[in-house]
Amino acid sequence: MALWTSDQLERIGGAEEVRVESVGEDGKLGKPVTIWAVRHGDAIYVRSVRGREGRWYRGVRKTRQGRIRGGGVQHDVTFEEAEAGVEGEIDAAFRTKYRRYAGAILNSVLTPQARSATLKVLPRP
Repeated sequence: MALWTSDQLERIGGAEEVRVESVGEDGKLGKPVTIWAVRHGDAIYVRSVRGREGRWYRGVRKTRQGRIRGGGVQHDVTFEEAEAGVEGEIDAAFRTKYRRYAGAILNSVLTPQARSATLKVLPRP
């Protein structure tokens, strides 16, 4: 399994927003979607505000492959379910990084629906 470099983690984790694209069953990249991402430890995590029904989330779930762009980094990636028990830590990372968006905007990534659609983003070699 490939790992992010420290520079990639800092740049993607520090980016205000990232763009993700899923790879379709035909092997082609889908339409890019702009979302929030956080760094937690040596990993990048994303969430679907619309939960498991979000269009981009459903696309990613089919092949688990895609691309992420943010902070000047572009990388082909694999999307995995987040490990059990990290939801609170990921919540804290979103609260810290996006605290200036207090209220409904920040809370949109902290709902049970969004939490259920937390993905770990791993670089593909």
